Amino acid sequence: MKVRPVDLVDVFVYLVVLGAFTQLFPEVISESFLLALLTAILLKLVLEVVLLVKKRIVTRIRGARSPWIRVVNVAALLLVLPGSKFLVLELVDAVFGDAVYLGGFFQVTALIIVLMLARGGVRRIFDRSDVTEPR
Repeated sequence: MKVRPVDLVDVFVYLVVLGAFTQLFPEVISESFLLALLTAILLKLVLEVVLLVKKRIVTRIRGARSPWIRVVNVAALLLVLPGSKFLVLELVDAVFGDAVYLGGFFQVTALIIVLMLARGGVRRIFDRSDVTEPR
């Protein structure tokens, strides 16, 4: 897997958001900067896989010719959405133990929503700067 510049930007965005969450919410704990950086990398990897799975399910929903296939895929999507939050919690616990704690389900859900919004916002900024800057 090749690391693209946008992947590094995502990790830095995730690191900033994670740092803000550790400052604003006492339930979110990262014992050091290095652990926060490693957590941001782990979040990047997990969220990329989850986004890929979600996109594939949505593609199957849109392309379904049978209502039953659509229902099964919608059910799968409804399982993946909360399941991804539990996956993040369990992986962070398995990899970092007590040194990193992202809070409970609702804190992780809020964290992931903010991560995705921040990521989208930064990507939009870079996309616009590529168009407006002369080469």
